[in-house]
Amino acid sequence: MKFVILDTETTGVKEHDKIIQLSFLVTNKDNQIEEIWDTLCNPLVDISFEAMAIHHITPEKIQNQPPLIQTDAFRRLNELNTQENILVIHNAKFDLGMLFKEDFENHMQLIDTFRVLKHLYPDNKHSLQVNRYALGLYKKEAEIMQRYDIQINAHDALGDVVVLKLLLDYLLKEHTPQELIQLTKEPILYDKFYSGKYKREKITDIIKKDPAYIEYILNTDDFELDFDMRYSINYFLQEEKLVYKFEVGKYKGLSAYEVAQNGDLDYLRWAYHNMRMQKGLRRQIEELVINS
Repeated sequence: MKFVILDTETTGVKEHDKIIQLSFLVTNKDNQIEEIWDTLCNPLVDISFEAMAIHHITPEKIQNQPPLIQTDAFRRLNELNTQENILVIHNAKFDLGMLFKEDFENHMQLIDTFRVLKHLYPDNKHSLQVNRYALGLYKKEAEIMQRYDIQINAHDALGDVVVLKLLLDYLLKEHTPQELIQLTKEPILYDKFYSGKYKREKITDIIKKDPAYIEYILNTDDFELDFDMRYSINYFLQEEKLVYKFEVGKYKGLSAYEVAQNGDLDYLRWAYHNMRMQKGLRRQIEELVINS
């Protein structure tokens, strides 16, 4: 079994962007370094200025480089791509998405240290560079730099995989590789939306405030809802039922259940046939008076 500890740098983060640097360490079962791979490549895609500002790779540095699939590093990665090995990435969704554009489909077991940190330290920051300092990983960098003649710079793929190797060392002190693999697979429970129209708002608040939005993102193919957010919404829906409320009329702000409790079933029947309303509210009136 080998660990393959990997990072990439890219032309940007959009759909058309591609890899311009691939770096990975191959380590043994004790996470001791056996191989170091680092290559620049030319994807024939312009590098965004925003990306250059982060990794400082300019067009001049890659103009004479081969495409990624022609590099020795990429060929070696494919040789290692077997079930007995473990791929270690920080925020694997991004890097694996970029590698997939090069027709690389991962068959290794996966440890995503970003997901692992979210499970183990939910209240902390989870970026690699923050944890480089928060966990004291930087104190062990000099030994690796001297032994393997590696320069460690933030947002350089090779520098990042060295930090990632040290993070894996840290995690393996308390957890087995299989435990880290399992944590990678398990859904992360979020209490807030991290993107979209309700970014940073609590999921429970939006369940109460905008049930139609919740129903929409759960049930439409037009909205790409990731695994963790779907799990989180469904988790809170076990505690908070979607309740639709009248937006106009004499019962504005009340739910169909509250109107029924007031004894005005005739109004619900009238509203059902004569008012424009959310599908969820119409469905709840059906349950209360139309189909009863």
